[in-house]
Amino acid sequence: MFNQLKIIGLTSFCIVMVSACGYRFAGQGQFPKGVQHIFIEVFENQTSQTGIEREVTNQVIFEFTRQRNKSLANNSREADAILKGVIRSIRTQTIARVGTELASQREVVMTVDLRLLQQGVGKVIWAANGVTDREAYDVVENSKLVTDQNENLAISRLSERISERIFSRLTNDF
Repeated sequence: MFNQLKIIGLTSFCIVMVSACGYRFAGQGQFPKGVQHIFIEVFENQTSQTGIEREVTNQVIFEFTRQRNKSLANNSREADAILKGVIRSIRTQTIARVGTELASQREVVMTVDLRLLQQGVGKVIWAANGVTDREAYDVVENSKLVTDQNENLAISRLSERISERIFSRLTNDF
């Protein structure tokens, strides 16, 4: 009986402490300034990587849909705010070598800037500059096709992770 009371007391204490600290799971906060519906424009691509703007935008839309099913507006007129993004850079760099000249592993590094604008007014409600992430991939000797496929898969994973980070930052109202 005494052990059950200790467990109940300890559990209650932990619940009170966690809720008192304002703890919540990532993405469980509110959008800034009471925004309920967001329209996501196709991100601007300032890189030489063709089509990356569609991939990143689609991943961001998917993440918003996954996290908040009814948060996206079908067009900018129905939205409380508009999310604009700029893919500022995407680059690859060698991170592992076989010998002195042959790369065995590379990574893709992407940087995105974001602004959430109040609909109709154009006032910046929220911004995040320099959201950066990286993803490694294997370089296959004598097979450019496989290496390119690995790079495309890395870019896809990277786009997915950056979209998760964007949603989390946007709803992080600590």
